[in-house]
Amino acid sequence: MIRMNDVTMVYDNGTRAVNKANLRIDEGEFVFLVGASGSGKTTMIKLLTAEVRPTEGRVLVNNYNIGEMKKRQIPYLRRTLGVVFQDFRLINSKTVYENVAFAMRTIGAKGKAIKERVPYVLDLVGLSEKAHEKPLNLSGGEQQRVAIARALVNNPRLIIADEPTGNLDPARSLELMTLFEKINELGTTVLIVTHEKGLVDEFEKRVVVIDKGEVISDQTGGYYQL
Repeated sequence: MIRMNDVTMVYDNGTRAVNKANLRIDEGEFVFLVGASGSGKTTMIKLLTAEVRPTEGRVLVNNYNIGEMKKRQIPYLRRTLGVVFQDFRLINSKTVYENVAFAMRTIGAKGKAIKERVPYVLDLVGLSEKAHEKPLNLSGGEQQRVAIARALVNNPRLIIADEPTGNLDPARSLELMTLFEKINELGTTVLIVTHEKGLVDEFEKRVVVIDKGEVISDQTGGYYQL
């Protein structure tokens, strides 16, 4: 699923964003990756999605070697991933249904498959009744659920969510984490990237802490300190 072995990432300006990091996430796990702003979380996501390649070390994601893969292989890697971005990245001119269906069309899915799959994932995230609404008519929490549905619609092996509760109040944040738990129980591996300590402490999950680009703690449940 995910293997990071002694991974270092240094940008062209000399910034060492990740330093000798080691991480293993197996299929079916639910993991929080936590760290303060500037700790290296964003670069970790970029490495896992092949937006950048490691300067040193090895990154394996769903059997793809990020450092050695060809450019033409990157879309195939990303089809095995569902990424939920902090800013949602919805298309405001399209309905909820169309936003989710668009993700299927980009990989060549046909009409019948779209008509079967999109209603299923909208029901899963509790948005069946909002299918024909435009994103700007939805609450922040509902927009986030559209983003999750879009990430799920191609049945990825792994979901990566970047600060998914950053714009939500505590009650909505807990609802969203319960949804991710449900997704995980259905067989999808879930990686939640966050800095929200209160949210992480609410769930007895594995917590990986990163600081100054290094993995400094990896444990299930309990207290963590940034």
